Amino acid sequence: MTVFAAIVLFLNTLFNVFAWPRFFSRVRTDARARDAAGRATPFLIVHGVLLGAALLLAALSAVAGVLLLVAG
Repeated sequence: MTVFAAIVLFLNTLFNVFAWPRFFSRVRTDARARDAAGRATPFLIVHGVLLGAALLLAALSAVAGVLLLVAG
């Protein structure tokens, strides 16, 4: 069961590392990302926060997966 949990955590890491940055690159170029003056809109800010949270979860998942394998 420990190996299964570690695999799930590593899959979560891979998904977040590969999917979110690609998604955010599309958000950055979306017309809703900047206002007429070129400033970031709440649309861009919220998605930036989501990207940061996803990458933080990816890092924590990777660490937890390694700790599971080492301890288990």
